[in-house]
Amino acid sequence: MTNTTTPPLHGYGELDRLMGLMTGDEKHGPAATSTLDVLWVLYDRVLRVSPATAGSPGRDRFLLSKGHGPMAYYAVLAARGFFDEELLSGFGAYDSPLGHHPDRLLVPGAEIGSGSLGHGLPLAVGSVLGLRAQGLTEPRVWVLTGDAELDEGSNHEAIAYAGPAGLEQLNTVVIDNASATYARPGGIAARFEAAGWSASTVDGRDHDALYAAFTAPHPGRPHAVIARVAPGR
Repeated sequence: MTNTTTPPLHGYGELDRLMGLMTGDEKHGPAATSTLDVLWVLYDRVLRVSPATAGSPGRDRFLLSKGHGPMAYYAVLAARGFFDEELLSGFGAYDSPLGHHPDRLLVPGAEIGSGSLGHGLPLAVGSVLGLRAQGLTEPRVWVLTGDAELDEGSNHEAIAYAGPAGLEQLNTVVIDNASATYARPGGIAARFEAAGWSASTVDGRDHDALYAAFTAPHPGRPHAVIARVAPGR
């Protein structure tokens, strides 16, 4: 499951610099920084996709449902070579492809347009079903959501469907920074497990723990990783 694509143009240590190139209002900084480590581990070590294979039917798909804070996403895409870092300084400008919500028609490497809460996980379920219909059983679909997004009923419908359907190609990462309105008995992982998912909870800043959770076998079941991140970090 190791990413065997070309090396990144920039390493993890340069992500702060790349994010610093994006200025202006409405940056949703905390929403972005809470996802940074998860995104880096996925794109650096897990996802089987690169700028050269971004249009390949056999690629892994990554869907950023937490699209209202895309700064970390843009920084990681630039570090991986999907687009030139010079675009980052125009973030949010009228004529920039890098908007406050990512647009799949404008951002190289983006699979969906996102930002409205509750859409990514249902779209990921549909993507897996679409791949199955084409006989493509190797590509995996990853979706990143926030814990507050799970307040949306559309996500719970997707969770309830994906488990019994045995959507093994589906992987969900939930950023848990204690921003959800409603508590869930047993925690977030228990919600997924009750619907037949494989689930684990890890430190959202620990790269080795994230990698181990992302690559854990889950035959016949979709997989959820709950990445805990301290609020405000």
